[in-house]
Amino acid sequence: MSQAPAVPSPSTADIVIVGGAAMGSSVAYHLLSDPAFTGRVVVVEKDATYARSASALSAASIRQQYSSAINIRISLFGIAFLRSIGERLAVGGDQPRIDLNEGGYLYLAASQEGAKTLTRNHALQTAEGADILLLDRDGLKGQFPWLASDDLLVGTWGRSGEGWFDGWGLLQAFRKKARALGADYVTGEVADLEREGDRITAVRLRDGTRIACGAVVNCAGSDGRRIAASAGLDIPVFPKKRYVFSFTCKGPVMNCPLMIDTKGVYVRPEGHPGADGQMFICGASPGPENDPDWGDDAEDVDWSFFEETIWPALAARVPAFEAIRPGRAWAGPYDMNLLDHNAIVGRAGPQNFYLANGFSGHGLQQSPAVGRGIAEEIVHGRFVTLDLSALGYERILAGRPLREENVI
Repeated sequence: MSQAPAVPSPSTADIVIVGGAAMGSSVAYHLLSDPAFTGRVVVVEKDATYARSASALSAASIRQQYSSAINIRISLFGIAFLRSIGERLAVGGDQPRIDLNEGGYLYLAASQEGAKTLTRNHALQTAEGADILLLDRDGLKGQFPWLASDDLLVGTWGRSGEGWFDGWGLLQAFRKKARALGADYVTGEVADLEREGDRITAVRLRDGTRIACGAVVNCAGSDGRRIAASAGLDIPVFPKKRYVFSFTCKGPVMNCPLMIDTKGVYVRPEGHPGADGQMFICGASPGPENDPDWGDDAEDVDWSFFEETIWPALAARVPAFEAIRPGRAWAGPYDMNLLDHNAIVGRAGPQNFYLANGFSGHGLQQSPAVGRGIAEEIVHGRFVTLDLSALGYERILAGRPLREENVI
């Protein structure tokens, strides 16, 4: 039986998007759904299986509990988008599902300084329209009776608009819709960008393919710094490794939100309770002295981090977690912006080059708003519905961090 001939890669495009996971596919979708855009979009993705993509490997959650207004606004748009994803990203009669669970985030504070930070952040969050409750110790005991709260002063809990979802489902929904609207997806790795004067004129792949282009969007995740360097930009984005561990608990931990303990360890439910109890996933950011890079040993998991750091903190905060059954674990990439742990978004350097990099664990939840913003900047020359300029490259050049206090 003869094989069908391979479909040749396109040689020209109005927009080339480097990286086809959730962020790149969101940009493609928002471009092609804008009535003012009539061009051709090519998305270059080096791994069509997305096996090492943050979109597929992260804990896939969304929150409004930030300390900066821009991040709160991005997530308020994000939750509205996720709630209506079936209608927004439907293809024909097929409506995607991402199993959105608005279980909320729960931040805890046991020190006066921590309590002041949560209280200050809560005032900003509610002023921006987020549904966040500030709970004292008695309020925490009443809402979460399984919590060891004697040392706690306050906590903040997202009553609605926060929670978790199927990240793989969101990636695939964006990708399927973008392709239905006409986006071409090319499997390949970008080797270099060709530049003439103040413009990028073409993208070259490692297999020799050349795609002439009108503009380039860098959504390359852990490879974002290298792609930016090809355009003459230095961004402080470095791929780090993060572990996600799972375990099952039979004890009563009802209505558990995504809880962030005072030690920075997080935990949330996963799926529905089974015969063996409720499954949970958990993790934490290691200290800077022991923060592994994402590299060739990407699949290796350091179980000692769970045994020595994560589990002791969780068992102290939730007594039911003293008796658990560990499950599987995996590692994923975390494209960290070392300046301030916030994304770098918008046009930078060459006139037709755009950044969407350094999301530091927030990429999935920010993909709806950032994808829309990049598309607006390309098509209309400016951010139209939400001003994302606070996340621009200018602050990187100036060494002016946009501080975020609620980093997980």
